[in-house]
Amino acid sequence: MTKTSRDSRLLQTFAMLADTMVDDYDVVDLLQSLVDACHDVLGISAAGILLADDEGELQVVASTSEASRLVELMQLGAQAGPCIECYRRGAFVSVASIASVPEEWGAFRDSATAHGFGATDAVPLRLRDTTIGALNLLREKEGPPDEFDVTAARAFADVATIGILHERTLRESELLARQLQQALQSRVTIEQAKGVVAFTNGVPIDDAFQIIRAYARRHQLPLSAVAARLVNRELRIDEPATDHFPG
Repeated sequence: MTKTSRDSRLLQTFAMLADTMVDDYDVVDLLQSLVDACHDVLGISAAGILLADDEGELQVVASTSEASRLVELMQLGAQAGPCIECYRRGAFVSVASIASVPEEWGAFRDSATAHGFGATDAVPLRLRDTTIGALNLLREKEGPPDEFDVTAARAFADVATIGILHERTLRESELLARQLQQALQSRVTIEQAKGVVAFTNGVPIDDAFQIIRAYARRHQLPLSAVAARLVNRELRIDEPATDHFPG
C-alpha cells in the first residue's frame, strides 16, 4: 500500500468512526470496527482491545482473529504481558521481539509465537490520568514498529476512549433525566394525594402531608407509592393512626 493510498484509507476510517458516533451507536461494534481498521489500514497482523471492568480487571471486548484473542486471554490468565503492563502504567509498551521477553511473560510469549507473532505493541486507552484499557497490536515480523502506524494507533486508541466514555456519559445522562422526570411526576402525585387526604379527613394540606408521610414510614413504603395508591383510590387513610384498605 502506497503512502498516498494509506493516508486516504486512514482518513476514510476516521470519517467512518466519526459517523458511527453521531447517532445512537453500539460501543462494541465501534471497537470492532476500530480493530478491523488497525488490521486493514496499518501494518498490523492482528489487533484487539481490552477494557477494564468495574473491578479493574481487563476483559477482551474486540479482536480481529481468534489467534489474537487467545494471545490476549493468555496475558489475562497470567496477569503478565505487554497489555497488562500498558494498562498498569498507562503508557505505550513496544516489544520488538516477543521471543526475547522476560520469563514472567512466558505464557504470553509461548502463545504469541505459537500463533506466528514476532512483535507487539500495546497502546493505552486513557483520558488524562484515567486508563480504561489497552489496544493490542500484533505483528508477524520482529522489529520496531513503524512510526506512522504508532501515531495512527494512538489516534485510534483516543477514538476508542472517547467513544466508550461518550457512551457512558450518554447512559448516565439518560438515567439522570429519567430519575429527574420520575421525581417531578412523583411530586405531582404527592400534591394530588395531599388534596385527597385533606378532603377526606378535613385537615389542612400541611397536616395531610404529615399523615401520608407517617403512613409511608409506618409501613416502610415509598412516599410516592403511597401517594399513587391514594390518588388511584386503592388506599384510604382515615386518620393518622387508622389505615383502611378498601375491600
